[in-house]
Amino acid sequence: MAHPWLAVFLEALQAEQDAAPNTLAAYARDLQDFTAYLDHRALSPETATRADIEAYLVGLEAAGLARSTRARRLSAIRQLFRFAFLEGWRDDDPAAQIRGPKRPRALPHSLSEGDVDALLDAARAFGRNDVERLRNACLMELLYATGLRVSELLSLPDVAARGDPRMILVRGKGGRERMVPLSAPARELLGQWLETRDAELARKGQKSAFLFPSRGKSGHITREGFFLTVKKIAAAAGLDPAHVSPHTLRHAFATHLLANGADLRSIQTLLGHADVATTEIYTHVLEERLKELVLENHPLAKPRQ
Repeated sequence: MAHPWLAVFLEALQAEQDAAPNTLAAYARDLQDFTAYLDHRALSPETATRADIEAYLVGLEAAGLARSTRARRLSAIRQLFRFAFLEGWRDDDPAAQIRGPKRPRALPHSLSEGDVDALLDAARAFGRNDVERLRNACLMELLYATGLRVSELLSLPDVAARGDPRMILVRGKGGRERMVPLSAPARELLGQWLETRDAELARKGQKSAFLFPSRGKSGHITREGFFLTVKKIAAAAGLDPAHVSPHTLRHAFATHLLANGADLRSIQTLLGHADVATTEIYTHVLEERLKELVLENHPLAKPRQ
């Protein structure tokens, strides 16, 4: 028999949130399972503690329920106890501080050094004219050479490239500034592009404060436009466009640095991560690469005759 709290809670949910019948049915199933668990242990929603709720969630995990299912059950329980507290049925909320199961952090897809070489070669030949081809080559070279976020790259001011700089000043998230070094190939292309850019603007009688100007509202190439360009360059390079984006090149920058001996703190600084924990994801990417290398190439990984 369902606990009397449930009917009142579900009626309020329908009235206040206009919840759909399927949603209400899902809430009812989840909460009936929880109250049945409490009843089996001589407990009730009136007396359940935080420890009781956490024990229920641990039991769900042990039973093999999916993370999404456990998160949904906890959400329903939280809402029930919050409702009970607001209604004055309880003078505390035992579920308020319980954290849900964490989602597994997906490893970023990265590219091999050969893939990047193919992309950079394809970029040099992609475009409707010499100006577009040089611009695309410069964009791709800078993206991989610096690991900039796409928004940071596209909004670079032209002054950042003046004077053949060895490093460029980048304004990142939260207005934080950092210096990013430029490789020799990136500097060479940047110089060529700046000269061509200036000549093109002068020819058209235009001015722009951006390194990669556009006639759009933003004044520079848009994220969407560049995203599509990268997809087309990937296809021209013989790579699957679904696995290539501007952010993929940022991942490649970090992964290749780590694989070649750079330390995490340095990579954190170059990427502009506020917390080194964000940068640590690249150690997992490298671990996966090494695991694949062993499984594919080690003699003991191959079936014996």
